[in-house]
Amino acid sequence: MATLELYSRGASVWIPDPDAVWVSAQLLQDYSPGEKHLRLQLSNGKEVHYPVGSPSDLPPLGNPDILEGENDLTALSFLHEPAVLHNLRVRFLDYSSIYTYCGIVLVAINPYDQLPIYGEEVIDAYSGQDMADMEPHIFSVAEEAYRTMTREEKNQSIIISGESGSGKTVSAKFTMRYFAVVGGAAQQTSVEERVLASNPIMESIGNAKTTRNDNSSRFGKYIEIGFGRKGDITGANMRTYLLEKSRVVFQASAERNYHIFYQLCASRELPEMRSLKLDAPEHFRYTNQGGEMQIPGTDDLADLERTRNAFTILGVQPDQQMELFRILSAILYLGNVNIQATGRSSDRSYIDGDDRSLAVFSKLLGVEGPQMAHWLCHRRLAVGGEMLVKPMSGQQAVEARDALAKHIYGQLFAWTVRRLNFALRTQRGQVKSFIGVLDIYGFETFDRNSFEQFCINYANEKLQQQFNRHVFHLEQEEYVREELAWSRIEFSDNQQCISLIEGQLGLFDLLDEECRMPKGSDESWVQKLYNQHLASKPHPQFQKPRMSSSAFIILHFADTVQYECGGFLDKNRDTVLEELVNILKASQSELVAELVQQQENVPTVANGSVRLGKRATREHKLTVGFQFRQSLQMLMDTLNSTTPHYVRCIKPNDLKEPFMFDPKRTVQQLRACGVLETIRISAAGYPSRWTYEEFFSRYRVLLRGPQSQEQAQASCRRTLPQLISDPDQYCFGKTKVFFRAGQVALLERLRAERLRVAAVIIQSRSRGWLSRIRYTRILWATVTIQRYCRGALARRLALTLRYTRAALVIQKTYRMVVVRQLFLMIRQATVTIQAFTRGTLTRQRYRLLVAERAAVLLQARVRGWLARQAYRRVRAAVVFMQCCVRRRAARRELLKLKTEARSVERYRELNKGMEVKLMQLQLKADQEARESAALREALHVEREATSAELEALRATIQRLESQKHEKPQPCPVISEKEVEKRRRAEDKAALEILQLTQELQDLQREKDSFHKEREDLSARLLEQEKAQEELVHQAVSQATAALRVELDEERRKYQGLLREFTRLEQRYDNLREMSLLTERTKGHRRTDSTQSLSFEPLSPSPTPMSPQPLTPLSLSPFPSAFPSPEEVRRVSVTSPCLERRPSVWSSETPMDQLMEKMDVAKDPAVKMRGEDLAHAYDAVRVANKLLESQLRNQRSQWEEELEALRCQLSQAISGSSSAAQRQELLEAREHECVKLRRELKELRHTVSLRQLLAQALIPETLSCPSRPKLAAVTGLLECRKRDETKLLKNLITDIRADSALPLPPGLPASVLFLCVRQVDCSGDQTRARSLCSAAVTAMKAALKKHSNDADMTSLWLKNACVLHDLLTQHSPKQTLDSDELVPLTADLSDLIRALSDLCIQAYQQLLSITETRLQNIIVPALLESEIIPGLSGSAVKLGTSRKRAGSDPRAAAGDAPTMASVLRELGALHTALSHQALPPTLMEQAFHQLTYLISASSLNSLLLRKDMCCWSRGMQIRYNVSLLEEWLRSRGLQAGGAVAMLEPLIQAVQLLQAGKKTEADAQALVQTCTALSSQQIVKILTLYTPHSDLDERVTLNFIRTVQGLLKGRSDGQPPQLLMDVRRVFPVTFPYLPPTVLHAEQLVIPDSLKISFLRRA
Repeated sequence: MATLELYSRGASVWIPDPDAVWVSAQLLQDYSPGEKHLRLQLSNGKEVHYPVGSPSDLPPLGNPDILEGENDLTALSFLHEPAVLHNLRVRFLDYSSIYTYCGIVLVAINPYDQLPIYGEEVIDAYSGQDMADMEPHIFSVAEEAYRTMTREEKNQSIIISGESGSGKTVSAKFTMRYFAVVGGAAQQTSVEERVLASNPIMESIGNAKTTRNDNSSRFGKYIEIGFGRKGDITGANMRTYLLEKSRVVFQASAERNYHIFYQLCASRELPEMRSLKLDAPEHFRYTNQGGEMQIPGTDDLADLERTRNAFTILGVQPDQQMELFRILSAILYLGNVNIQATGRSSDRSYIDGDDRSLAVFSKLLGVEGPQMAHWLCHRRLAVGGEMLVKPMSGQQAVEARDALAKHIYGQLFAWTVRRLNFALRTQRGQVKSFIGVLDIYGFETFDRNSFEQFCINYANEKLQQQFNRHVFHLEQEEYVREELAWSRIEFSDNQQCISLIEGQLGLFDLLDEECRMPKGSDESWVQKLYNQHLASKPHPQFQKPRMSSSAFIILHFADTVQYECGGFLDKNRDTVLEELVNILKASQSELVAELVQQQENVPTVANGSVRLGKRATREHKLTVGFQFRQSLQMLMDTLNSTTPHYVRCIKPNDLKEPFMFDPKRTVQQLRACGVLETIRISAAGYPSRWTYEEFFSRYRVLLRGPQSQEQAQASCRRTLPQLISDPDQYCFGKTKVFFRAGQVALLERLRAERLRVAAVIIQSRSRGWLSRIRYTRILWATVTIQRYCRGALARRLALTLRYTRAALVIQKTYRMVVVRQLFLMIRQATVTIQAFTRGTLTRQRYRLLVAERAAVLLQARVRGWLARQAYRRVRAAVVFMQCCVRRRAARRELLKLKTEARSVERYRELNKGMEVKLMQLQLKADQEARESAALREALHVEREATSAELEALRATIQRLESQKHEKPQPCPVISEKEVEKRRRAEDKAALEILQLTQELQDLQREKDSFHKEREDLSARLLEQEKAQEELVHQAVSQATAALRVELDEERRKYQGLLREFTRLEQRYDNLREMSLLTERTKGHRRTDSTQSLSFEPLSPSPTPMSPQPLTPLSLSPFPSAFPSPEEVRRVSVTSPCLERRPSVWSSETPMDQLMEKMDVAKDPAVKMRGEDLAHAYDAVRVANKLLESQLRNQRSQWEEELEALRCQLSQAISGSSSAAQRQELLEAREHECVKLRRELKELRHTVSLRQLLAQALIPETLSCPSRPKLAAVTGLLECRKRDETKLLKNLITDIRADSALPLPPGLPASVLFLCVRQVDCSGDQTRARSLCSAAVTAMKAALKKHSNDADMTSLWLKNACVLHDLLTQHSPKQTLDSDELVPLTADLSDLIRALSDLCIQAYQQLLSITETRLQNIIVPALLESEIIPGLSGSAVKLGTSRKRAGSDPRAAAGDAPTMASVLRELGALHTALSHQALPPTLMEQAFHQLTYLISASSLNSLLLRKDMCCWSRGMQIRYNVSLLEEWLRSRGLQAGGAVAMLEPLIQAVQLLQAGKKTEADAQALVQTCTALSSQQIVKILTLYTPHSDLDERVTLNFIRTVQGLLKGRSDGQPPQLLMDVRRVFPVTFPYLPPTVLHAEQLVIPDSLKISFLRRA
């Protein structure tokens, strides 16, 4: 079948489109040769006719749907431009995948958005993986280069190119970051940190904002990262190319100058920057031309801070940094120097003497201002041997000023690069190979192209030639490796264009020749080009524009570019006046002078040259073009000597919009960067390549003859000529079969046709079978109907007979029922009468009994009530007496408390507002009471006066009456006056009484209102107190929860620091062993093996690994009874070998670490005499005492403040205060907490210093009050002092695994504890501490000795835990639970803490051993192994099996790890832990950590591998995970959360197996996959690839539906795609107090050789 037959009805083709470049269409009828048109239907339903002149004019065919979104463009069946463009668009827009392979090229599309695909977890996922197995990524290319370098020991290069704004710089930064992580430097000051620190510096001085990119690199750079023999980074070197110096003095509209200028202007308010006298960038000519002062989303001030930090990391001192900033500031002021024209024809110029910009410029650079002003406007000429000074016009002076600014900046840039290289330089003996990262500009074409674009496009021509030849070379290597008969593949070689530019009499040669001419000009140079390459020898790549005589056209490989000749000569010369350079040489600034002198010291500089008069002209200084050619040739030589890896960055749109795809711009860049050339070269050969096994699995339906997997190659060779008649369309290799473009689609069509024919046969047989089944069913139904009809007639007759018989039975039965009912009624009436009669008699007897019972009960209750009343009266009297006594005592206590409460100043402050208000109310009430009392007193006085007056009146009346009786004729006038007077007095008294009564009532009402207001206030206060108390409780609960979270985080950080300390300790031991080995080789005396390790310290000083007992209890993995503050990171370890003659100041003590910490030279300190060290010890002891006193004072002060805060909190809760006062209390409490945290940090810092001193020198034994002598303890083991070293050696150090593992768990620790206990009971506390410290050191040495043995590590973990629990149980600070326990007299709290750290180290070492063994088998076992046979054997993906250069070959199937390997490693760990009888909770924590590692590693690999995301693979993975689950449950490890850690992986494989079509399926997926993040769910759906014709891809509509449902779900986790494989869960050791230990309980075997111990 020919390829033309693929143009059949329904086939997909691509036709050109002016907007979308290419659009998809479908054939409506078959194509026949000779037809002039094709009937096509577009995707929008429109029908078009496509003209076809010949078969070569047929439109390109579309690829099968199964290949849509393929991650490698060379795997497409049809390789052409529309297929590449469509595949990139689908991956970029639909799958959000910015990386795609194209053979050996990685195509990277700039998303203009932050993607979470560059974290450390992604680096871990790609590290060590094959490039062909993982999703395309920049890390994959970096890993491929790194693995190829380490495996083949050959230098590598990563070439990153693309347009401005396509993401080249970011790609280069991520590449270097990957190398920094996977190749961490071995030095203490990590080189990788300095390599990464060079990025912000180069971005600030070499990047600028352009119209296409906000952070465009205006120079090219090649960074060589050197690696050592172990693959670690040892240094780096940077080379730069063609800095755009013209940007310093000119910027186009909407562009900016280099970032560093704006960063300096933004930091002008900083104190150290005020001396630069900078202003806003709008006020400088060199920064305001583009009109863009700020880039959205960037902070220039913060960027400058990062730049300064990077300078500091690279060793540039602050004074040098300020000198650098002064030069940059001077450049800005140089641009503001005002040059004015004068003279008749403006042929002269001058600068005002009081020009401020010139003055600031001269001051910043340290040059003479008048000289600079003079020579900026004049120049010196040599005429006839004499030097003449000629004034310059204003334009010439401005050009000289700008040339000087460009020259200074160029030299400053070159100096910075050299300074960076000096900081990143490596030692020659350390570098074994390097990886170069080339970040260079891509092909450029603008409306006006000048010298810069000419050089850039020339460099791209050279790189494209190297790229084409390398791709061609790889293709030919593949053919040779497969032993194919091949013919040379033709590819477009751009050597003609390169020769036009760099060849003899080429553009560069003619340009340099014109630059050497005295009166050379751009126009004359262009005429020479026309004469040479058009008239004399016409060049096919050179053309002349029709409408211009000052431009020329070059036909580059990517596009045709027209260059304007204006400015070519000046930019190529790059001159600066000699007089201005001489002024700079005389500068007072050393850096300025150095910048000028470096031009003379380095004759070949990448960024320009200086014209130094007549002599310089004769010497013909190198031009910029010549220097660029030289540097480019050096770069090409370097690239040709390395293995290149290519990254092509694509800019999807010019609007910088995230995930917006412009097909026109993309196609233009694909043509320019060589991607389509790669496709063309690949398509010219055999682009589709299958292994015989894959071809057999996919197309076995087309093969004939016997079929078996073992004979796959023979079957393919026998059948393929029958399928493809043209033998030139395929070729057989050793391991693969090769096809030309389109043949795979042909085979797919044949396969589909064969399957269709088979389906028709199956359908015909199925239909016949169904017809026969239908006939059989109809026959059976007919017979059944007849049988049922006959049976119905018979049943009807039987039913009639039954009805007759039933009527007789019913009549008989009815008559019987009537008679029986009459009988039953009579009998029922009789029985009822009898029952009522008997019931009446019984009830009468019952009532009599109830009455008698009630009387008796009533009497009993009355008597009981009387007795209880008597008892209650007696008890009430007693209780009343007690209450009186207690009330009296309570009142006294209340008075005492009130007195104390009134004395508390803080309480008065807290209740100041309420107290004032209460006092005001009380004062007001008192005042009213006083007024009321005064009124009562006045009323009383008035009443008394009235009464007296009434009495007087009565007496007068009586007297008058008596007188009347005595005198019968009284005087009537006097009597009327007295009556009137009395009447008036009575009226007046009555009125006053009425007024007083009203006032009294008013006072009473006011008093009642006051009482009511007081009650309301009290109720309100109670409510506020309750609300505030609830708020306080809520705040306390929240703070408690936050503290718990912080506690877990601190515990995790502490254990991480401890793990890092262990690693550094091991590095220290390795270095020390190397140094000891070096000393021995120089003639040092060899130490006796019996004394190579001594564990008997000569002083009671704690071991270096034993911190002071000041670590907080929360950080300890053991629930200890005594808290201690957080321990800082260790700075030293105990040396495992001592001198033969023990000495206090031996080199094995932590003195070496102290000297390193204090920057003291080591050799003089080692040679110090004993008396000098004694003086130093005395000084440090005094400092130690001072620090200890400060610690005690700070701790006591902290406790007092804490107690005061607690009192204030309790008073605030119990007292009555307003909401504002409560808020003030909380703020004060928070402020105090912040203060305490600050003091705690200072305390920890002091503690760390004290620990350092304690580790370095022997601290003075603190005298403590001796404990009372306890009773004698029996059942101990006695070890003589001279046998202690022997005991530790036989019991810990030299014990072998075969003799240690059979021991009972914890036996060495029990023996050591009994020995320490016996020494402690003897009263020698110093020796007890010494023995215990030596035991801890020996255990630590044993752990290091068995760092790869899980059994021995678990043994020493058990012994460390047992010894820790025993010492904790008998600690003097521990509350003893039994009378048999006698506490230790020595304080071993620091050693207990050291044992706690040792347990953590042993636990981490045990996990590290298992993780190391599991690391390389997790992914192959869980994801790749096929335990279920035949599940995915026939599901082979349609594509190619092309491997990339440098990829490791796959391991054989028999050697591939399986789940049995994983379970074997886990079983070994479980056996080791169980054998030592470690606590179940500890085992659960260990397997919790390991299952998390397994789940995270597997899920990360699944998210990055497209071949794993299919239904069959999901079934296989689920089965593998179920084996692991079953293994964990069978050993009872599910309680610790080990099985729960597998939930993300389980849900991921369920997602692969679930339905993915309807909206109900989407809702079910979202509800099921709760352990997966939204990004992970979408990623798995995007990667899902059907490996069978029965499966389908996940549609984009379904993915969008899932995304919409996921938006409403809050994951509560950061938007991270991959899981953190490095996450470590903190471990907590359970405290299990052992039983009372006696020597009689221990069974000590003779193999331990400790018979010298005696029972005591």
